[in-house]
Amino acid sequence: MTAGKQLVIRKFKPADRARVRELCCATGFLGNPIDPVFEDRELFADYLTAYYTDWEPESSFVLLVNGDIRGYLMGSRFPFRQQCYAFYQNISLFLRGTLRYPRYNAASKKFVQWILRTAWREVPAAPRRTAHFHINLLPDARQLATSRALTDSYLKYLHDLGEKRVYGQMVVFEDRRGEKMFERYGFKVLNKSEITKYRDIHPHPVYLCTVIKDLDENNQCYAKAT
Repeated sequence: MTAGKQLVIRKFKPADRARVRELCCATGFLGNPIDPVFEDRELFADYLTAYYTDWEPESSFVLLVNGDIRGYLMGSRFPFRQQCYAFYQNISLFLRGTLRYPRYNAASKKFVQWILRTAWREVPAAPRRTAHFHINLLPDARQLATSRALTDSYLKYLHDLGEKRVYGQMVVFEDRRGEKMFERYGFKVLNKSEITKYRDIHPHPVYLCTVIKDLDENNQCYAKAT
C-alpha cells in the first residue's frame, strides 16, 4: 500500500492486451499520447507491443493501481525469434501503412517519412543474443518505487531462468533518466543516439540510450554493494 493506493505487479494475461496497447499509445510521445506525432494508433501499438503480447507473453509484466493497469514492462528472452518476427512484421506494417498513407495528416506523413529515411540509422547498436525489455508507465504511476518494483520483477524472472545479461533502450531527454541514474541501479550505458524526429516538436535534444546489466553480478534494480 502506498498513500492509500494498492499496487500489484503480476504477469501479463491475454485479457490485458487491449489495455496495454492503449497505454502504449498514451505514452508514445516522450511519455505523452502519440497522436500529435502519429495518428495511426493501431499500427503504432502493433509495432511496439504485438510480438510481446502475442508471441512471448510470459516475459511481460503489468502494474495495477487499485485494480487498473497503469503501466507495463515487456521483454524477450529469445532475441533471434523476436528479430525474425520483426522482419516479417515490418513488411506487413509497410504494406498496411502504404495503403493508409494518403489519409494521414501532415504530422503522420512526416513521421512515416522519418521512419523510412532516417530511423534505422538513429537506433544505437544493441547486444546480440541478449534478453531485453522496455517499460512504460502512465504519469500518475511514474514513481521510483513503482518503476523499480516492475523492473525487479522482470530481472528476477530472467535470473531464475538462467539469463546472464539484459539490456534496454531508453529515451533520454533533459534530466530524465541520466547516466548516473542508470549506473545507480546497476546498468552500464553502452551508447546513445539522437532521435531527430523530435527536433521540431521538443525544445531539447532527445536520445535513445542503450543500457545493459550483468544479472550474475546483481539481479535486482540497484548497484552491487562495494
